[in-house]
Amino acid sequence: MRIRYNRETCIGMFQCVNEWDAFEKNMNAGKAELAEADEVEDGVFEREVPDDAEFEAKFAARVCPVDAIEVYDDDGEQIV
Repeated sequence: MRIRYNRETCIGMFQCVNEWDAFEKNMNAGKAELAEADEVEDGVFEREVPDDAEFEAKFAARVCPVDAIEVYDDDGEQIV
């Protein structure tokens, strides 16, 4: 499972930070950061989701008020 985070879309509500510890507050930028992620496009970050964090990653995506977070299964299908 992979998670994709569009930092440009983020509005800094930090709800994702409360759901999964891979998201961190960047108060200077007013946006969340996705730890250990690779920038795959300008402002778009991706990383693998550990098996023991799948629930938290999905929940972080679900609570994002602007849909800046997407989760994909191992086949590349978007599941959240």
